[in-house]
Amino acid sequence: MNWLILLLAGLIEVAWSQSIKPTHNFTRPLPTLICLVLMAAAVWLLSQSMNTLPVGTAYAVFTGIGAVGAITLGIVVNDDPVSVGRMAALALIVGGIVLARVTT
Repeated sequence: MNWLILLLAGLIEVAWSQSIKPTHNFTRPLPTLICLVLMAAAVWLLSQSMNTLPVGTAYAVFTGIGAVGAITLGIVVNDDPVSVGRMAALALIVGGIVLARVTT
């Protein structure tokens, strides 16, 4: 169950990462509020997953999900560049997440 909570925390972190830019440096009240709520939700869920998961593993998986999601959305939504290096980095991150899962 804590792995599902951690997955949800990571997905919310992806939403949080995408909610930062619309705040315009935290000068727009509603986008800023949404950003802060997403941040708090992601960290709270992360902390809940750490009730039974090792801290290092949970945090590494959390940030890995966030990184993969942010890069993927950047490519799909914002036309960020795609390169062999970026794809290799994504593959390594996903591999690390899988390895952390199967060895915990």
